[in-house]
Formats: sequence, structure tokens, C-alpha cells
Amino acid sequence: MQNFKSVLEILDFAIKDEQRAAKLYANLAKRSRSKEMQKIFKQFSNEELGHKKKLERIKTGEKIVVSDNKVQDLKIGDYLVEVSSSRDDLSYQESLIIAMKEEKAAFKLYSDLAARTDDAGAREIFLMLAQEEAKHKLRFEIEYDEQILREH
Repeated sequence: MQNFKSVLEILDFAIKDEQRAAKLYANLAKRSRSKEMQKIFKQFSNEELGHKKKLERIKTGEKIVVSDNKVQDLKIGDYLVEVSSSRDDLSYQESLIIAMKEEKAAFKLYSDLAARTDDAGAREIFLMLAQEEAKHKLRFEIEYDEQILREH
């Protein structure tokens, strides 16, 4: 686990991670065979870029509001096998699995960082980021439930 010396280091780390996630989703959009998944992945790429912009605004001193509402977790992604995102022939189901695993890992990272810091401002940032990632995971789990699980 990474050790941060300041809130600015935390923000820089999170900004880079949001950029990486945006790139992953843009890449999945390009490689998806489904027009609907292309649209969804492009939307998620844009949302990750939106998170990046929000973090950049926080870095310049803008205050954030952290919601106390907990995001539901269907835990569908917890029981699925890993899928390599480097393949070019990903199915709709495999794309959703990659997305769920990505969002789960990001949620866990930010939650763990929030638990490890004594800085109240940093904790708020991490909790806000964790909730954003939880929302994404839930949206992918709902899509998986509706499109994959209900077909079987």
C-alpha cells in the first residue's frame, strides 16, 4: 500500500488513477463488438475524466461534499472469474466482468486509504472517491444481472 506524505500526493495519485481508468474504458469501448457496450464504456470513460476534473478542482481548493448514503453492492462481481482485458475478442459478459472488477478494486483502494489516514480532509476525499467507484460497480452489476444472468 502506498504511503502519502500530503493531501496533494493523494490527489495526484487519484488523478492519475482516474486517467488510467478513463483510458481503460475508452480502450474497451473501441474493442467492444456491441454498439451498446461501446456507448456504455465511452460514458464511463467520460465519467472517470469527470472524476479527474473534480479532483483537480479539489486540488485548487474547491470544497467537496461527501454523501452519507451508502451505495448498494449486489456482490455479483465478487463471484466471477478474472478476465484478461488485453484480448481483442471480449464478449459483452467479459467486458462487464472487467468493469466490475476494476470498480471493485478502486473502491477497495480508496476505502483502505480512507481507513489508514489521520487527515480528515484526505479521508473525505477517499470516501468520496470510494462512493463514486461503488456507484459504477453497481451500474455494471445491474447491467450484468439484467443482460447476462436473466438470459440463463
